[in-house]
Amino acid sequence: MSEGDLNAQVRSEDVGSQTDASIPFPGRALSLVQRLMSLGELAVGAGIVIGHNVYRAIPNEVPILSVLGLLSARVRDGSWRAVGFRWPVSWKKTVLWALAAAALRILLSALLVDPITAHFWPPAVAPKGMNEIAGHWQAALEWLGLVWTFAAFGEEISYRGYLLRRAADVGGRSRLAWWAGVLIVAVLFGYGHYYKGPAGIIDSGVAGLILAAAYLLSEGNLWICVLAHGFIDTFGVIMLFFGWSS
Repeated sequence: MSEGDLNAQVRSEDVGSQTDASIPFPGRALSLVQRLMSLGELAVGAGIVIGHNVYRAIPNEVPILSVLGLLSARVRDGSWRAVGFRWPVSWKKTVLWALAAAALRILLSALLVDPITAHFWPPAVAPKGMNEIAGHWQAALEWLGLVWTFAAFGEEISYRGYLLRRAADVGGRSRLAWWAGVLIVAVLFGYGHYYKGPAGIIDSGVAGLILAAAYLLSEGNLWICVLAHGFIDTFGVIMLFFGWSS
């Protein structure tokens, strides 16, 4: 083998290694120690989610999990971009995927989830302060800022970029492990909105399923989840501002 062929092979192996670290369904196996470490991280993350949202025993989980997730990706996967912040091949397709995911979430909520949960529980409780949005552009802008930072980036790094990846690690990153992780993290995401009541927990859980499915189907493109989450919540703010939503 010539020196040029050898260098090309090394570059190819490097690219493959980077891909394995940044997208779902990688071809490399994880050791038992790595899987146990991921189980520990998932357990701690779940404890943080429940500890804040259900028991109010610790501070808000989103900043904590965002930092832990980025640090974990840097130390264990080699780069914080491993959560899914690689540069998309096509931003146009990324935006279209995000719009499709957002539309599916909004339609399912309005046509299926809300009507079903209404038979059993009161409507979901809105976040504190959202009743001030109607007709007040300053309040609407403040909420949009919160939507695109805390919710879109913070929650997507925490739940899809971090907890979902560690849940899949426990099962060796097989396809079954990834989809099992989708269900586990959707439940945690629902409890991350515990203040909304039972109807809101289920609605948020369904949203978590859609966002996580988009993450997997796009091979770990977290930008789709961030944009979709932002679009969903922006739609809600617009509806409230113009008085089109109760």
